[in-house]
Amino acid sequence: MSMLADDPTAAALLAVVPCYPVPSSGRSPALDALRASRAGHGLAIGTDGVMLILRRPWLALDVPITQPIPAHLPYGSIGVSRAELRCGRIPRRHLDHIIDKLRAALPNEAAAFVLWNEATREFAVEFPVVDEATPSRLVYRSPILERGWHMVCDIHSHGSGPAFFSATDDSDDAHATKISLVFGRLNQIDGPTRASRLCAGGLFLPLPRSPFAEDFDAA
Repeated sequence: MSMLADDPTAAALLAVVPCYPVPSSGRSPALDALRASRAGHGLAIGTDGVMLILRRPWLALDVPITQPIPAHLPYGSIGVSRAELRCGRIPRRHLDHIIDKLRAALPNEAAAFVLWNEATREFAVEFPVVDEATPSRLVYRSPILERGWHMVCDIHSHGSGPAFFSATDDSDDAHATKISLVFGRLNQIDGPTRASRLCAGGLFLPLPRSPFAEDFDAA
């Protein structure tokens, strides 16, 4: 088989994010291996489009990223979408603890991270070092993760303001794989409100449901 690139660096990058055609019959061992991997990132090309396949110890994601390809291709279907928390849903007590801390920081913005340990399968909440916090601005540091720990959720508040993702949030989230949440209206009795998304492969995807157990608010 011909090499995909003659430049070593380009070849290494292509190997990190491989692209596989879906066979019209039978199975693809390469795609099966990618889908079963602990951590991986690749593309499947089929008659019905291109699918991003992304695996992390805590996440399994299959999502179409193009429309069906109009050209005739001797390929099969990319299959159905999938978004599964391999880590399971986060216990509700962690959400309650986070919201209490975000409210305690009012009128300023605040932040929190939900981490997951791959070996023990336990969740933990970490509140970051904050360099600057005002009612409209927050500068904080991402955690340095020890071996076996993974960031599942990156959370910050907008104090008494509305929940939304800013251009700064978009820039910060563009190259990350995580669940991103913003809480707002924390000063209101019927609050808080929230904005949420899954950041994966440069995409911002809506969450089908809340990552927290026993959380019946909209994701």
